[in-house]
Amino acid sequence: MSPGELCGLIVEALVDHRGRDIVSLDVTKLTDVTDFMVVVSGTSNRHVRALVDYVFYLVKHRSVDLIGIEGRDRGEWVLIDLGDVVVHVMQAQTREFYDLERLWS
Repeated sequence: MSPGELCGLIVEALVDHRGRDIVSLDVTKLTDVTDFMVVVSGTSNRHVRALVDYVFYLVKHRSVDLIGIEGRDRGEWVLIDLGDVVVHVMQAQTREFYDLERLWS
């Protein structure tokens, strides 16, 4: 699966599970670390964890290598590292504070 296809699959899954304000950023010209970043908001720490769990389930069943998940216990900002795609699942106030879209645009 190409990085673009994986990114599209993740965005589609986040839409299906009512992720809010989903943004996909192509960062291939900005960093060698990853190709795409996906930023999405959850409505609560429970919703954030549910979005993370679904992405984990999805990639596991597609045999995509998961490098790591950070921050799941708190559910405020969770980073899912899939190598070619990094997913940031955040509560709205955390997302607003860090403003990753502006930083990586």
